[in-house]
Amino acid sequence: MVYRDSQGRIRFKIVFWGPSLSGKTTMLKALYNRLRVKIKGKIKSIEDPSGRTLFFDYVPFGLRGNVVFDVYTVPGQRRHRRQRKIILQGADAIIFVVDSSPDALAENIYSFRELKEFLGQEFDEIPIVVALNKRDLDDALPERVLVKALRLDGPWPIHKTIATEGLGVKRVFQDAAQLSILYRAFPNEYERFRRSLALETREKFR
Repeated sequence: MVYRDSQGRIRFKIVFWGPSLSGKTTMLKALYNRLRVKIKGKIKSIEDPSGRTLFFDYVPFGLRGNVVFDVYTVPGQRRHRRQRKIILQGADAIIFVVDSSPDALAENIYSFRELKEFLGQEFDEIPIVVALNKRDLDDALPERVLVKALRLDGPWPIHKTIATEGLGVKRVFQDAAQLSILYRAFPNEYERFRRSLALETREKFR
């Protein structure tokens, strides 16, 4: 959903997707604290007392020139299906946040299948960057187990992250931002670059 706003800035939409409590909001806040950018609005959040996102989190980042990234998170609980579908509309890139806890495996699978359902034909085309989050858990599932269980065999870059410490978060966003620009503005370069990036990041999971 690339468009030019009233100030002449080109805007891209990036959506953090994943099950409830996988770390989407934590990752957004860590990113907010680490990015040194030209434009950084305030994070707008609607949460319940437990810290679960009720509708969405949102913050704009302007990295350089006239390019701005509008970044959203979706609520992960199953009952918020309708909200997720609305927020996903017009996305230029998606960051899928995987919860590495064994107890969350079924929800991870459900969330990824739902994403595929909502995207339809666009699922094979739109940039998706995978963040295997909570890698600091004592019982974290092995990366290879997560990749196989979720069938993450598409041309998607995969990174290990620890959102509470900010580890890997900036790289995940940088990949999503770069891919979103190529996807919308340079389609001939996009497919080659995303496959190359996917191969590069997957080497450590083999």
